[in-house]
Amino acid sequence: MKKVLKIAVLVFGIAFVIIQFFQIDKTNPPIVQAETLESVVSVSPDVTIIFGKACNDCHTNKTIYPWYAYVQPAGWLLQSHIAEAKRNLNLSKFATYDANRRQKKLEDICEQVESAEMPLPSYTYIHRDAILTDSEKKALCDWTKSAVQSLQ
Repeated sequence: MKKVLKIAVLVFGIAFVIIQFFQIDKTNPPIVQAETLESVVSVSPDVTIIFGKACNDCHTNKTIYPWYAYVQPAGWLLQSHIAEAKRNLNLSKFATYDANRRQKKLEDICEQVESAEMPLPSYTYIHRDAILTDSEKKALCDWTKSAVQSLQ
């Protein structure tokens, strides 16, 4: 039994080392100012701060990769979460959305923040500063409502 366990640990250790050679691409696409959220609607300074601490890492082309992005398979999982988040909403590409999608995405921001769907619990577990207070949620929802009105 000890011999089988030693072999299993050795195989897993070697596999772990090998997968470290398959790193994710951590380069952010360039940001075109004319395509950003800020080019479409006015974003207040308090909302900019909220986005910075709770949204930008996954929903913009300003991702700051943490240390665990360099350890596989955690990096692969992180990259898939970021890709999915950007497919759903990329604030760096917001101006490229049609009018209906812009309005819907702004409404979704408030809805998902109020229901605690966003930021993801798996994100806030490590990024404690991304946990939004009630006043931050209210500020974000108030802003989204005024932003939707400005689009109409």
